[in-house]
Amino acid sequence: MIQLNRDVLSLVMSSLLLKADVSEGSATHVVESLVQTSERGVDSHGILLFPHYLRAVRAGRINRTPKMQFIRPSASIALLDADHAFGHHAGAVAMDKAIELARETGVGSVSVKNSTHFGAAAYYGLRGAKQDCICFAFTNADALVKVFGARGTFFGTNPICFTAPMESEEPFCLDMATSQVSWNKILNYRSQRKEIPIHWAFDQGGTPVTDPEKAASLSPCGEYKGYGLGMMVEILCSLLACGPFAKGIMPMYKPPIDESKRRISHYFMALDISRFLETGVFKRNLQTIADRIRSMEPMAPGGRVMVPGDPEKICQAARRREGIPVEEAKFSELVNTSRKFSEAVIY
Repeated sequence: MIQLNRDVLSLVMSSLLLKADVSEGSATHVVESLVQTSERGVDSHGILLFPHYLRAVRAGRINRTPKMQFIRPSASIALLDADHAFGHHAGAVAMDKAIELARETGVGSVSVKNSTHFGAAAYYGLRGAKQDCICFAFTNADALVKVFGARGTFFGTNPICFTAPMESEEPFCLDMATSQVSWNKILNYRSQRKEIPIHWAFDQGGTPVTDPEKAASLSPCGEYKGYGLGMMVEILCSLLACGPFAKGIMPMYKPPIDESKRRISHYFMALDISRFLETGVFKRNLQTIADRIRSMEPMAPGGRVMVPGDPEKICQAARRREGIPVEEAKFSELVNTSRKFSEAVIY
């Protein structure tokens, strides 16, 4: 594994995006999201996606200088036309608006249309939780998840993210796909030529496979439960935004990457905790819940009981000290994008 310095990575990616005439706002959010996500150990949605994003913006799929527009039909609701911006930029703008509305009315609800892949949902949820709000972030995606009881796919990985502030540590964060794993994780196993667990994916006929090359669809988490949650996310995203749903979304990786827009939809919500109770009391109580769970006796001797988000917090602390690890093959992809990535290597 090659260890990379976060600050140098950020400078290199920012310079490449700005050189491609990407707006400063878009470049900032793309880079911040990718670095944060890799530090938290979610490598499938971190810096490894940068070459793909750069190809997409150069091909015209992503709008370099979007003119995003809000409509506010009521006091607590806003609708954002993202103008095919980077989803990272659109998502941050939408979450900020949801927080603004929550400060005014107690709850802010924002629907986003005409966006693109927004990376890890935690980037937006954590953004709001650090401002003392309970936050939700959702997005739809192209059809990759097998419908429960059917051979084929309909919904995407349609993630669910829920965040809340805590008293003495980073916010609580549950960020999960409604599939067993993400499609990017399957791609990572393909590149490593490693078998995948039998419960992750299916072939074209709906039969479980361990060969990632044969994987054509993903397993919904919890079988019919994950399938149902994926449909819930689709309703919140595409239907509220009047955007294309599931099968109507252009695949992320299927060639060619051209000017055709993906028109992905997102949904964000923020709750102002202070409208319910004193914020400090809420944060202290959530801290108590987490600490009590962590103090429980583990099943395995020497094991560790965690709450959602703990593995990411542990990983982030380690990677901030030691750097972001990247396999040599993946590092080569970054270097093929720009030799400047070599400057980020920690020796």
